Amino acid sequence: MTELECLPYAVGHGGEGMCLVVRLGTHRVMLDCGLRSLSPLLGEAWDHPNPIRPRSGMVGWGRMPADWVVCSHAHRDHARGLLKLHEQFPHLPIFASGETAQLLPTNWLDRPLESIPLFCQALPWRSPVALADDLTVELLPAGHLPGAALTLLRYQSRAESRSNRSREYCVAYSGDFFLSNGRLVEGMPLTEVRGLAPDVLIVEGSYGVARRSRRRRQENDLADQVSQALAQGRSVLLPVPLLGLGQELLMLLRSHHYFTGREFTIWVDRQVAAGCDAYLAILDRLPESVQNFARHQNLFWDDRVRPLVRRLSSDQNGPDLALEGPCLLLVDDDLPVAQLCDRFCQTGRWLVSVQAAAGGRLEAEPLRSPHEGDRILYSTYELSEHSDGLGTLQLIHNMRPQHVVFVHGGIDHLSGLAALDELNSRYQIHCPSAGVALELPIGESFAQPAAPIERYEGEISTGEGAATVHLPDAIVHSPRWKAFAETGLVEVRWQGSDLVLRGMSPREVLDRNTAWPDTPDLICCQTCQFYRGQHCRNPASPLADRRVAPDGCCPVYASNSDRQPT
Repeated sequence: MTELECLPYAVGHGGEGMCLVVRLGTHRVMLDCGLRSLSPLLGEAWDHPNPIRPRSGMVGWGRMPADWVVCSHAHRDHARGLLKLHEQFPHLPIFASGETAQLLPTNWLDRPLESIPLFCQALPWRSPVALADDLTVELLPAGHLPGAALTLLRYQSRAESRSNRSREYCVAYSGDFFLSNGRLVEGMPLTEVRGLAPDVLIVEGSYGVARRSRRRRQENDLADQVSQALAQGRSVLLPVPLLGLGQELLMLLRSHHYFTGREFTIWVDRQVAAGCDAYLAILDRLPESVQNFARHQNLFWDDRVRPLVRRLSSDQNGPDLALEGPCLLLVDDDLPVAQLCDRFCQTGRWLVSVQAAAGGRLEAEPLRSPHEGDRILYSTYELSEHSDGLGTLQLIHNMRPQHVVFVHGGIDHLSGLAALDELNSRYQIHCPSAGVALELPIGESFAQPAAPIERYEGEISTGEGAATVHLPDAIVHSPRWKAFAETGLVEVRWQGSDLVLRGMSPREVLDRNTAWPDTPDLICCQTCQFYRGQHCRNPASPLADRRVAPDGCCPVYASNSDRQPT
């Protein structure tokens, strides 16, 4: 039996939430409990289509599903099952950061606050806490949400014989993480995890290999979208999660120069308002810049500085809602978009905009009545809450684990990450499914077998003034094909006697200021053999390593008749 094993009850595919049990020796630590129902953890667990069955040597099965629980942060998909878990197993210790412990009650707004027990114990930051003689837990900031933590579990195995020496094992769980700063939370500091070299890194892959633009640009694009809608006399409905994005948007809309002093009102529904109040309760733990802002005016609620921010009263949450003039409405996104429109958009002209990460909801739900016309428009916006593909790779390469376990994301996104050669050549990669136990054998030294090379055979044909390369259909099923063929344009160049095809990105296509020359005899940077990536790569040129215009030229021009677009 291996010392480390992961028992996934939910791995964050779709809306199933997160719930993992990690076994370290005979200890079991549950990481998050975002289950809607506890049946997988109780006696009904063995009716699961892919049951996790207890091993005969495992201690504690049949009593509690774990020995300890650590919650990474307070979002629904990571925490909504904790209260039921505590009620079912009142003696099961549950830990989280101090901020998360205070934000957790927002997951159960259907119950009176006084009826929710204080079951979560706060752990300090950056300080190992002993759970047992041979097991410690440590929390490090993960960005994403106030209190969100990367969890480090360290287990010291016992030497059973001279040949079986004692060894320390380390498991790291990223939870949801974000390297960039938000308006109300600082990003994960990579310097604190660099070189940790855990045996296992369980990491989220919400955005797969996709690249996201900078947060400031995303904020400006959203502000522009909202500003244009208000100028057209439309009110704007923004469905947002109860915690995190709603509060970030309020800070953006209150402080962005598009809206400062502008005559409109921001309305906030009861659930999102409860999240705002929870943030105010942990104000002393928010970044210093946020605390400085709050010394001069209320963080969220303000009846003096425009735009005004107000709560929707209980009698304003029904279909008879009547709000004066173009306004902005933040509502909890727990309901389908169509139901939100029925509740809030009965009169007037509206723009309904959802986060791009949830943009599939607009395609999956019947939204528009045939008699509605353009009274209600639908759109999406991008405001990242998770690290993109590049950020995920940065975290992995800085931590240098043996095993990488991808969770929390669409299956396609996680498969795209797992297929990257730069990961397969260095680490053991896993994409677990709910209900299937995953053993994690650890060696003294890690030797990763060479990753399989994808090879395809094609045909070349010439005629009618063109050369055509025919490739098999199987290449389209590669997770890398989508990025390669995104624009439908490729750049072809000779590399020795090999012909290299490279897919052109949308940015490259948009950045081209001039068309390809009609004749290769035209003397300009575009036809120079040293012009690559819009830069001059000729060391003899006075423009060497500088960005140059395609129609420019210099005294050391060298023709490149072999480089042709297709």
